[in-house]
Amino acid sequence: MDKIPRTIAIAVVTVATALSVVAAAQEGEEPPPQVLIENVRVWDGTSDGLSSTTNVLVEANLIKLISPSASARTGETVIDGGGRTLIPGLIDMHSHLSIMEGMLDGRDAFDQMAIGAMTGNVMRSYLDQGFTTAMDLGGNVLGVAKAVNLGKIPGPRIFPSGGFLSQTGGHGDTGRFNDELGASNRLTEVDFAHIVDGRAQVLQAARHNFRAGATQVKLMGGGGVASEFDPLHATQFTLEEMKAAVQVAEDYGTFATVHAYHDKSVNRALDAGVRLIQHNFLVSEATVERMKREGAALDLQAWVALVQFGNADEITFFSADQKAKATAVNKGATQMIEWARNHNLLIVTGGDMFGQNNAPIQALNLTIMATVGFEPLEILKTATSNAAIILGWTGEMNPYKDAYPNLTADEKANKGTGLGVIEVGAYADVVLVDGNPLEDITLLEDYTNNFKLIMKDGEVWKNTLN
Repeated sequence: MDKIPRTIAIAVVTVATALSVVAAAQEGEEPPPQVLIENVRVWDGTSDGLSSTTNVLVEANLIKLISPSASARTGETVIDGGGRTLIPGLIDMHSHLSIMEGMLDGRDAFDQMAIGAMTGNVMRSYLDQGFTTAMDLGGNVLGVAKAVNLGKIPGPRIFPSGGFLSQTGGHGDTGRFNDELGASNRLTEVDFAHIVDGRAQVLQAARHNFRAGATQVKLMGGGGVASEFDPLHATQFTLEEMKAAVQVAEDYGTFATVHAYHDKSVNRALDAGVRLIQHNFLVSEATVERMKREGAALDLQAWVALVQFGNADEITFFSADQKAKATAVNKGATQMIEWARNHNLLIVTGGDMFGQNNAPIQALNLTIMATVGFEPLEILKTATSNAAIILGWTGEMNPYKDAYPNLTADEKANKGTGLGVIEVGAYADVVLVDGNPLEDITLLEDYTNNFKLIMKDGEVWKNTLN
C-alpha cells in the first residue's frame, strides 16, 4: 500500500477529532479538556536530537497529536512554548519517599502521621524537579501510592514495592541489637520492612505486599551502608529464599529487584531470576558480563556513590562503621560504571536519597553522571525511555493502563507503558525546559528557573509562561 501523504494524514486525524467531539456533544457529555503546547522542539525520549518546531495537543491525560498544524478547540488552554525544549517527565527508579533522615527516623523520632506529612513534601519536591514518576524501593508507601492514584494528594506516579524484604540482621532489619528473637519494632509493625527467614515467610511477605498494591518486589540481598547490623561483605537470603520471592513476582506477572553490592550477592540474585540489580558497585567485570548475557538491568545511584559516599565523614547520622562502608562503595563505583557502559547494560537511575534531602539531589543524581563518561543523551534516557522499559516489566501490575487507547492489547504490549516518551497516545507527562538539555545536561539542576512548564497526567503542575 502506498504511504498516505502527511498532510492528508493530519487532515484525517483532525476530522476524526471533530467527529468525536460532535458525538460527545450529541450524547450530552462534555468533551475532554485540551491543552495545546505550541511552538516547541520535542525530544521524544529516544531520538538523538530535537524535532523541528511543532505543537503538542494534549487531550485529557494523553498526547492527542504532535504536528505544526495541531490546534485546540476554541476556549481551551493554549501555552506558547517560545521555541523551548519539551522532554518527557523524568522517572526516578530508586526512591524512598517515606524515609527521612536515615532509616530509623520513623522508629525513634517521628510517628507515622509526621512521616506521612513529610512524605507529602517530598512528593511535591519530585514534581518541582520534573520527576513525574517514581519507583519506590522500600518503605511504607503503599497507602500513599493509592491516595495519589485516587487524586487525594499530589505526587508523582508511584510504582511501589511495599515493605523491604529482609532477613534477620539484613539491610532492612531496623530493630535494636538486644531485641529478643523474632521481636517486632515500630517500623516492622507499619510495614516499613518485613523481617523474614525461610521460604514460607518470604512467600507470605511478598504476597502481602502485592495484596496491598505493590508493583514489584524488593529484596535485600547483601550488606548495606545505611544499616547497623549487616557488614558490607555479607550475602543475604539463601538461594531458595530468593527464588521464593521471584516466584511470587512471576506469578503476579511482574519482576524482582535486589539490593546487592558484590559478586556473591549479585550472582546469587541472578541465579534466582532477579532482573534488576540495585547498586552493584563492588562487582567484577565478569559479573557485569553475566548481567548482559542474561538481560539483567542496572539501577545506578550515581550521586550517592560518587559524591555523598566520597564525603562520608560529613554524613552526620552515620556511625564510624557506616562511614567506612560508604567509603568502600565510593572506591569501587567508577570502575563498575565503566564496565557497565562498555558492556552496554540497560541502565536506569534513581537518587536513593532520603526525604527532606531529596531536593535538589534528584536532579544532581543525573547530572553527576557526566563526570564518569555519560553523554547527555545517555543520561536522559536512563530517566525516561530506559526507565519505561523496566516499568513495563510490571505487566498487569502496572496501575497505569490508559495509554494508547486505540491499540489492541497485543499492540499495547509491544508499544510500552506510555511513560518516558512523547508520542501520540502516550501519557501527557512532560517538562518544558528553557534550553537544550541534550547539549547542556546541567540545565536540570536549576529546575526552578529552567523548567517553565511541568505537566503530569495532563494536569499542569507548574506554568510560569501564562
